[in-house]
Amino acid sequence: MQPTLIFLHTAPANVDTFDTLAKELAPDIPRRHVVDESLLQEALQLGEITPQLAKRVSDTIVEAAEGGARVVLCTCSTIGGCAEDANKLTGSTVIRVDRPMAEQAVSMGSRIIVAATAASTIAPTRALILDEAHKAKKAVEIVELFCESAWPKFEQGDQTGYLQEIADCLRQAATDGEVVVLAQASMAGAAKLLPDFPVPILSSPRLGVEAAINAYRLAS
Repeated sequence: MQPTLIFLHTAPANVDTFDTLAKELAPDIPRRHVVDESLLQEALQLGEITPQLAKRVSDTIVEAAEGGARVVLCTCSTIGGCAEDANKLTGSTVIRVDRPMAEQAVSMGSRIIVAATAASTIAPTRALILDEAHKAKKAVEIVELFCESAWPKFEQGDQTGYLQEIADCLRQAATDGEVVVLAQASMAGAAKLLPDFPVPILSSPRLGVEAAINAYRLAS
């Protein structure tokens, strides 16, 4: 059986986004989606990634790897750090979806706006950007933008309202940085509502899928 590219989601709404990208960029690679909403729900409830939650994430990834995954792409920024840690436990390659985005953001500016709709995502994204800045030997300043009013709409399944709330939030911070990072994959569509935004807006889905495809082909 041909090895697969597995997407680990904590939000069912992200399945279509990533499946569409995978079909467009690499229709020849077999793919499978694993969805476990409880991983994000637990992180939101606790306000942190506990050792117990980190183990649950690792166990989920190891199980996916044992099921034939060549590459696992974690599409949730909140658990991305502990997902990457699972690289030590499996022969499969584990990638967090937002690392390529963070690397690009660091290359584009020194004052980076991190926009998030879930509070649990802000600290992991900040740490990730600082890690990429350290690798690049570059000093960066991070401006946190918490779009608090958007998340309830996401939970209600109101995708249009969710993206509009994000766009409205971003407009208020348009001049605060040199580049905007949308911390969660679910936020990507908001950029389309801001065609004349004065600074670049980066989102993770396409960059993450491209990185996963490259890793898959390199491991072939």
